[in-house]
Amino acid sequence: MLSRIREDIASIMARDPAARTALEVVCCYPGLHAIVMHRWAAFCWEHNLKLLGRFISLIARILTGIEIHPGATIGRRVFIDHGFGVVIGETADVGDDCTIYQGVTLGGTSLGKGIKRHPTLARGVIIGAGAKILGSFTVGEGAKVGSNAVVVKPVPAGATAVGNPARIIQKETHNPQEDAAARMFAAYGVTPNGDDPLSKALHGLIDNAAAQELQIARIVALLKAAGIACDSLPPLDKFDPDELNKLVE
Repeated sequence: MLSRIREDIASIMARDPAARTALEVVCCYPGLHAIVMHRWAAFCWEHNLKLLGRFISLIARILTGIEIHPGATIGRRVFIDHGFGVVIGETADVGDDCTIYQGVTLGGTSLGKGIKRHPTLARGVIIGAGAKILGSFTVGEGAKVGSNAVVVKPVPAGATAVGNPARIIQKETHNPQEDAAARMFAAYGVTPNGDDPLSKALHGLIDNAAAQELQIARIVALLKAAGIACDSLPPLDKFDPDELNKLVE
């Protein structure tokens, strides 16, 4: 037990720039307190002391603001940062080295008993503040979920999910230094250059429309220069791609 606590403290100090000393982490980090108390509750749950396990879970929620069902599986070096409002359901499985920020829900969408109802977080997943992961699917290793995203389908390993409902951004480039930094600390699941895929698609459509408008204007000018009459069309509002791009940023 003590070796696991020392491991947790070292993990928090490595991932949180605000953590200054081990004593500060022990005294002032509710995420650590919730994880330790969950281990007590899980021990009771596994040894058929269900009521005692739920009661310890309740006490942990009152003291820390973090609710972890004693039936949930929590891996090693899991860091719940700030933590207030975190809810982790009974059949949730949180892998090693995951980071979870405040207001996160790992919830179920099924009312059936005795089945897997809650999500599985693979190793090294980062869940941003306020995100909701709902259902019995897997968030792949090293994936990130942006703040306030609502995820209802699997997230591939190394990808980022943003929005409501969440859209998947696949990692396109691999920079070893950036990858190492992101594994250590990605504030609230937000990563540099993490453009929303819908925004990127809209920008592409706007740029394509602007290019087509320019081509059409050139074609009409060449036809007129060759003496070919072109039927005039009613005037349209001036197309301003820069203004439209600003609207979808």
